Amino acid sequence: MPGVAFSYSKGEVDADKELCMSASGLLAQLLNGLASASSLFLVSVGLSLIFGVTRTINFAHGSFYMLGAFIAYAGVDQLAPHIGFWPALLLAPLACGLLGAVVEMLLLRRIYQAPELFQLLATFALVLVIKDAALWLWGPEELFGPRAAGFEGSVPILDRQFPAYDLLLIAVGPIVLLGLTLLLTKTRFGTLVRAATQDREMVGALGVNQAWLFTAVFALGTLLAGLGGALQLPREPASLEMDMLTIGAAFVVVVVGGMGSIPGAFIAALLVAELKAVCIWLGVQQIAGVEISFSKLTLVVEFLVMAVVLVWRPWGLLGKPQALARTGGETERPLRLAGRGASSAWIALLAALVLLPLAAGEGGSYATVLLTDIFIAALFAASLHFILGPGGMHSFGHAAYFGLGAYGAAQAVRLLDLPMEAALLLGPLVAAAGALLYGWFCVRLSGVYLTMLTLAFAQISWAIVFQWDGFTGGSNGVTGVWPPEWSIAWAPSGTAFYWLALAVCAAGIHLLRRLLFSPLGYALRAARDSALRADAIGIDVRRVQWTAFVIAGLFGGLAGALFAFSKGGVAPDAMSVAKSVDALVMVLLGGVQTLAGPVVGAAVFTWLHDTVARNTEYWRALMGAVMLVLVLLFPQGIAGFAQALHARMAAEKREGPKP
Repeated sequence: MPGVAFSYSKGEVDADKELCMSASGLLAQLLNGLASASSLFLVSVGLSLIFGVTRTINFAHGSFYMLGAFIAYAGVDQLAPHIGFWPALLLAPLACGLLGAVVEMLLLRRIYQAPELFQLLATFALVLVIKDAALWLWGPEELFGPRAAGFEGSVPILDRQFPAYDLLLIAVGPIVLLGLTLLLTKTRFGTLVRAATQDREMVGALGVNQAWLFTAVFALGTLLAGLGGALQLPREPASLEMDMLTIGAAFVVVVVGGMGSIPGAFIAALLVAELKAVCIWLGVQQIAGVEISFSKLTLVVEFLVMAVVLVWRPWGLLGKPQALARTGGETERPLRLAGRGASSAWIALLAALVLLPLAAGEGGSYATVLLTDIFIAALFAASLHFILGPGGMHSFGHAAYFGLGAYGAAQAVRLLDLPMEAALLLGPLVAAAGALLYGWFCVRLSGVYLTMLTLAFAQISWAIVFQWDGFTGGSNGVTGVWPPEWSIAWAPSGTAFYWLALAVCAAGIHLLRRLLFSPLGYALRAARDSALRADAIGIDVRRVQWTAFVIAGLFGGLAGALFAFSKGGVAPDAMSVAKSVDALVMVLLGGVQTLAGPVVGAAVFTWLHDTVARNTEYWRALMGAVMLVLVLLFPQGIAGFAQALHARMAAEKREGPKP
């Protein structure tokens, strides 16, 4: 009021200033969140389109995002002086779309009839090839692009300066959303895409050329991913880590929003990005006397959101339950115990492995180390195969139980001062406890939603061990965990631990196989083939699947416990997404529908990784190329191909020579 003076104490003035700064800081973070949401939406909506129409889990989508940034850098560097900044930048998404169409026609089109997980294996191999191609073309260093033409400065918002380019990014997301909505609702192409998202079998039955529809959708999806990467160039440098850093968040947005739902992807991107922004703004807070670092939650907040949404609404915020497929898949051969000849071959192989260190002497130490890694990988892969093949439960997060077993065994030695023998018992129990908890939620879902929930729980576990410095050692992990001295005195050069790992892994794999032919195993396969029929004859499907989930976690934890002693410790990488993908690759390379598949796949994968990585700088590309060849030539896996070949030769022998 005029003529009236107001006085404030120093504390009130400081409080007002703090409130103003806090409000401006929150607004700045929310605006940053909107800019990040637009970028996340661009890459996620392309994945959602591909995912919804082709049902392909395109692990290489993040690679096209990375390529968009690198190609934009090259285009701006070479062409901007001639055609201008923006035309040079926007050539990158067009190049990504063209490359995506070529990849779909030359690779994915050949394996659409293969199991969906083999498409995952093919796209993961593409990740390796594209990463090394980018390494060869642009080198390992981060590449900083120039400022965006016309948006170099900043604008004042309250008492802060906000980048003008981020305001442009905020506008891009809604513009792309509007454009895609018009495309999908006002054009024939959009009608076909929406129909295929809901029921692609019916679309094919109506005479639509699915091959070209899939190619067009894949090209559009990769174009949008490339656009997202290109638009990030003025904001952050192009780097080789952009692919894997992006793909996890993109999967979260697709599943949270609803598979194939474009508005759902936009809402999910906003939700994830703004929650991260709020966590950064909150920083470290004291709640009930406990110091909580909200900024650290940014590593896992999207997976927490996905876990909550999938438990509450399995088909996402704006998604719909998937229509049941009308076409039956290829009939799977029933699992059979190994015959007398195969059993004799396995026993002979086991005996040879036992005698190998004695025959090799001191010069065989490297071979024993490599074989120890193969044994542990084989048990890890077999534990995943137990629920993946016979159980039909696809998991992207099996490394959680491998890591829990490793950390449980390591901490039993370091904190409880237990001997190795006791730690090898305690570690798997810790993993089984984690599987007991996570499995209760996971078995309530099926298909891709179950897959994504396992990924969410694994990432939550990884974030806990990565940030709990006081207990897990944080990023440094737990070190100084080695086999006891008696084993070295009794058999030097690691031979004693080699025999121990061989015995434990062989026994574990044998037990898993026997369980598959127990009443539990038969009930598990019945639940996989038809949950409704299994329930009708009195099988408690959820209880059977939950039990199998815990058993798989137990044996995965046993592999992790052995891993901790073989490497002298454990770090958070042991439960990362990459470790889960390694297990999937092993199972798929060997063959999902064969008992020998995980063992063969683990041996081939571990040997390839070791051999290729030691002989070339571009080991990822070479390994990815080998995996692509194996996928194209042996879509049923190496062991599956060998089994089918043996069956055909036996049939020809019984029938005799043709006249």
